[in-house]
Amino acid sequence: MRSYLIGLSCLIALIGRANADGPETVDWPGVGNDPGCMRYSSLDQINRENITRLKPVWTYHTGELEGRTGKTIECTPIIVEGVMFLTTGYLRVAALDAATGKEIWRFDPLKDHPFEHQPASGGVNRGCAYWSDGKTGGDRRIIHGTSDGRLFSLDAGTGKLDLKFGESGIRNLRKELDPKVARLAYGPTSAPVVWKDTIIIGVSCGEGPGITAPGDIRAFDIRTGAEVWRFHTVPRPGEFGNETWAGDSWKDRGGVNAWGGLSVDTDRGLVFAGLGSAAFDFYGGDRRGDNLFANCTIALDAKTGERVWHYQTLRHDLWDHDIPVYPNLVTVTRDGKKIDAAAQVTKTGYVFLFDRVTGKPLFEIKDQPVPQSDVPGERSSAAQPIPVKPPPFSAQFLDETNLTDIGAANHAYVLERLRRIRGGPAFNPPSTQGTVVIPGYHGGANWSGASFDPTTGLLYVNSNNIPNIITLAESKEGDKSINGPYRHTGYTQFLDQEGYPAIKPPWGVLTAINLNTGEFAWRTPLGEYAELTARGVPRTGTETFGGSIVTAGGLVFIAGAKDEKFHAFDKQTGRLLWEYVLPAGGYATPSTYQVKGRQYVVIAAGGAGKPRTKPGDSFVAFSLED
Repeated sequence: MRSYLIGLSCLIALIGRANADGPETVDWPGVGNDPGCMRYSSLDQINRENITRLKPVWTYHTGELEGRTGKTIECTPIIVEGVMFLTTGYLRVAALDAATGKEIWRFDPLKDHPFEHQPASGGVNRGCAYWSDGKTGGDRRIIHGTSDGRLFSLDAGTGKLDLKFGESGIRNLRKELDPKVARLAYGPTSAPVVWKDTIIIGVSCGEGPGITAPGDIRAFDIRTGAEVWRFHTVPRPGEFGNETWAGDSWKDRGGVNAWGGLSVDTDRGLVFAGLGSAAFDFYGGDRRGDNLFANCTIALDAKTGERVWHYQTLRHDLWDHDIPVYPNLVTVTRDGKKIDAAAQVTKTGYVFLFDRVTGKPLFEIKDQPVPQSDVPGERSSAAQPIPVKPPPFSAQFLDETNLTDIGAANHAYVLERLRRIRGGPAFNPPSTQGTVVIPGYHGGANWSGASFDPTTGLLYVNSNNIPNIITLAESKEGDKSINGPYRHTGYTQFLDQEGYPAIKPPWGVLTAINLNTGEFAWRTPLGEYAELTARGVPRTGTETFGGSIVTAGGLVFIAGAKDEKFHAFDKQTGRLLWEYVLPAGGYATPSTYQVKGRQYVVIAAGGAGKPRTKPGDSFVAFSLED
């Protein structure tokens, strides 16, 4: 394989910029393209006018369907100097020729380096990170985090372990954990980020009930693997925010984790995260208070890990409404002035927009009174912060006025069920009777996140309108000392007798939001059920997993829907311009790049996962037909 000639700092400068000297290579060097994760490319060879000529040009098969259960692929490939680096459903890393899909090398951490711990969160992985020392012929590394609790440093040219990193190329992330939690679920599911010579990670960990591993954000030296700093996402005595945990309820508290990844302001040396809910997700009688830094957007000093600012978007979460993804680092226009900002999409269906430096909200946020819990021992928050702008991009209530209308029998079925439980507004606390959770556990927005077009100020977010039902039950007497007084009876979606959502469609939506004005530019259903279309039901959208990218060619590319299609929308109008049926569902975010003057778009087609469609094992690359 040819050697890489430029470092990451040079690669960032190349994002979306053509080389005037002739056939150019334009990379996608991070899962969000730029470190701030706008997920924007100014490539325009593929555009509105020629999108109908877009065809698959190569397919790479991981081979992981042979002799085992298929697993979803959530990876966004990165492309550096014409070489694609990707991760598979079973946590392998592969390097491909980005123009042909030909495999250059492969690394298998589970087979070649067995570990005693099983991967957390089903072993999903959303990609890897690239680093270079910037020297001609110097060091270049692929950093791969696995949800069994390890970091791997691989030579980008050969796929061989860097023996100077950690223990012979492998960093055991569990070494510093308290022994009582060191064997529990723990490890990265989203790609690490790199700032200068520092690797920074968030982790997936348990969410209770019972004791769980911590969700701290951690940083490591890229050459040695030594821990550089750690930010306690549940503050300890003497640390800012500890007073928001009554008594000693901060102890052994899991969740509060940046499982959806991180974004970086490289110039200012700031790393940003959206943090998850505190364990246990659905009962907080043993964690009274607002519970910082759960459900916060937070900015940390990338050098020291010290908190710069935070904003809590949801207090004392009882609905598993993690902030599921990093904030997009964007620039907006306010009163003719450019402001660097952080745009945070949430499971609750809101966008919170902050000044990137100070954390000051750029649109007013009001405290709104919310229903209170009647579960013994629980003390829910009296009010929640609600942005005045932009409007919510997901449904904020379920009652008899907005039940499904796809058929009379469907409506009657869910109406009868609703009358036996508690419907109503968002932030309605869990109950022993059964309470509708709206938005549902999958959002609103999820780890799919959003993309941003810096030329227009439009943010694109795909979201779900799939309500859940939460029912609490008393723990068995022998379990109360371990799990607390209440357990939940399951992750139950509120569906009709045919298995469709109980709420009126659309069930999956793609929304363009003008961050300069706080208004919607357009909205459109994302995905469809062919059988409902055949019955005359207008396009409903489906639940979606996997996000969007936006290009200067006037296009928003996104898969994600249960119809297993890859879509291209007009970024200005929301009109569907092109779609292609993938070999399996594309529950991942695509990337786009250019090699020798030819633009490509690539998407993982792994199927399976939470949508429970058929599994796949492929990455499919598209380009304009010759």
